[in-house]
Formats: sequence, C-alpha cells, structure tokens
Amino acid sequence: MRFLMTNMGGGKEPDEQLFADMAAFVEELTKEGVLLATGGLGPASRLSSGDDGRITVTDGPFAEAKESVVGFALIDVRSRAEALELSERFVRIVGGGVTYMSEVFGPE
Repeated sequence: MRFLMTNMGGGKEPDEQLFADMAAFVEELTKEGVLLATGGLGPASRLSSGDDGRITVTDGPFAEAKESVVGFALIDVRSRAEALELSERFVRIVGGGVTYMSEVFGPE
C-alpha cells in the first residue's frame, strides 16, 4: 500500500537537532525500502480550475506561510496501521503541525 503524506507547517522551529532526527528517520525508512520519495515544497503554487470548458489559473501562495505545505513523503507499507505509525513518528520529530495521509492508487 502506498501513501502520500504531506506536512503543513506549525511545528517547532528547525534547528540542528530537528535536522539530525529527520535525517535519521529518512535513513531508516530508506534502508527498510519504505520511503519511495521525499522532498520540500515551495510556498508558491498555482491553482487550475475548470468550469464549462473555461480554465482559470490563479497564482499562489494561498494560505499564510505557517499553513502552507512544506514537505511530502511517498511511502510503501504493508498496512494503514504502519502508515499511521510512521506519520505519528514524523509529527513527533517535527514537534507538531498537521500531516495529511492519503492512500495512493494506480500503477506502481
């Protein structure tokens, strides 16, 4: 089962310990073959929406910086429970904020 986890800001301010803890977590998941991709996301984005064949594109950012998506991880796990456990560990490392977890369907 694959899950995409996106993290909203709001945790503790980044410091050397946070970076070390996150690096260890990423290394562990990589060695286990669980982590498929990870990265940070910039605050600027574009929203494309359609209605009756008309496309509207709106430039972001759309939320306050503290609410923007700041990172993502794509993981491949055996169960929803395992994905939830990993997202809980992540939130503990970053000291708060909100992490969304969505199952990813489709070809692997």
